[in-house]
Amino acid sequence: MGQVAPAATGEAVLTASEVDHRSEGQADERPHSHRAEVPRSRRLLTRALVVLVVLGLLGGLGTAAVLTAPGLARSLGLPVSASVDPPTPVAFRPQLDALPPSAPSPTPEGVAAALDGRTAGLGDLTGVVLDPASPQAPLWSRNPGEPQVPASSTKLLTAAAALLALDPETRLATTVTAGPTPDSVVLVGGGDVSLSSLPDGRESVYPGAAHLDDLVAQVRAARGGQPVGTVYVDTSRYSGPLLAPGWDPVDIAGGNLAPMGPLMLDGGRLDPTALDGARTATPAQDAGAALGERLGGRVTVRDGTAAPGAPVLGRVESPPLTELVHTAMTNSDNLLAEALGREVAIREGAPASFAGATTAIRKVLDANGIATTGVTTSDASGLSTENRIPASVLAAVLTPAAAPTTADPRTATLRPLLDGLPVAAGTGTLVDRYTAGSTNAAGRGWVRAKTGTLTGTNALAGVVPDTDGRLLVFAFMSNGPDPVGARPRLDALATALRGCGCR
Repeated sequence: MGQVAPAATGEAVLTASEVDHRSEGQADERPHSHRAEVPRSRRLLTRALVVLVVLGLLGGLGTAAVLTAPGLARSLGLPVSASVDPPTPVAFRPQLDALPPSAPSPTPEGVAAALDGRTAGLGDLTGVVLDPASPQAPLWSRNPGEPQVPASSTKLLTAAAALLALDPETRLATTVTAGPTPDSVVLVGGGDVSLSSLPDGRESVYPGAAHLDDLVAQVRAARGGQPVGTVYVDTSRYSGPLLAPGWDPVDIAGGNLAPMGPLMLDGGRLDPTALDGARTATPAQDAGAALGERLGGRVTVRDGTAAPGAPVLGRVESPPLTELVHTAMTNSDNLLAEALGREVAIREGAPASFAGATTAIRKVLDANGIATTGVTTSDASGLSTENRIPASVLAAVLTPAAAPTTADPRTATLRPLLDGLPVAAGTGTLVDRYTAGSTNAAGRGWVRAKTGTLTGTNALAGVVPDTDGRLLVFAFMSNGPDPVGARPRLDALATALRGCGCR
């Protein structure tokens, strides 16, 4: 039987941070509802008129049904006109049309006319707009090389590095091996923070996630139903601190993070279906306890490492890399982004830590022609207030992904970045922006962008086709204003690009 080497228990330092920041999707205030009172006499009159109109419509519809329904007319022996018979069914074949390859490109003067009048109230704004077909000459820029706090737009760099460095079919495994005694097992974290605690058939916030129940069934079968008294949790895949510089421990209960390790259930969420729900401060130990409970007993959970060559009793795997990237980008999932960053570090031979991941991400991007000049990062997710990234680097990541042809060898590899970008008023962190009736509704469904939000920090970087069908890349970053006021102003810049030919 394999032996277990006890490991030092890693504990996060949960001291309060002086930095007050908020996560994606959290506004500082909510709009108030204002409802005008209507005099009672007017309400009664209006109600009476509505009833009369509705009765009239119902009467008209009833008559029309009697006179025009072929089946009913035939049953009454009435003549039936051929004109009322059902028409030939129409086949509906939805498809996405490609953008026209010959669409004219906007001019710098036209883009400036569209954007310059909309930058008021955005504080220290930096940004750039590019035509990915000819990105060497920006269509518009404002201090694009100035490093700014990027917030969650940092995930663009992490996702791009993961796609460039790793096989797209990479899956992260969670395994259980035999322990040092007949009544023990070792739960080994392989970096899959999406492992679901829900029963098979129920989805958590991670689509297609592996289920703990599948792992339990394999272990139970391998052990022949023998009870388990001790579960060792092996988190040795990662190293270094559990919280990054610039992370605020209060965000554990706030729902933005958990101590970063390679073993957890549902990203450490207490409610697997609550995207922004509270997290646990002990994710690995909680996972070990859940495994032991489902194996049928009350167990002792201890830290340890699986012995080399220990028999594997069960194994489950995450969705493939491209799906993990999609989820991390769309939902701006901090821990999933951190896990991807550590996989890049492991691939590059660096420590699987915050420092190792950020160094490896920059190394991969630089090696693939995406210069990271001006980039300093303390994490891979953008939650750290110590990160700095120029808008030009965000655009440089998106430009090859959005290229109109695949002549650039990076383009096919980076295409999944575009698929992961939230859709205005449709998905992810843009689902409640650009909505119908809002001032930026013209961008609804057209703008696809990665958001970034911390207190005093807002970013929006993505793609949008203009009215001529030319796909444009943009990256806007605003440091200073409150998110409630800055978000719609950044949205307005992307909407302006959508609404113009800009020539």
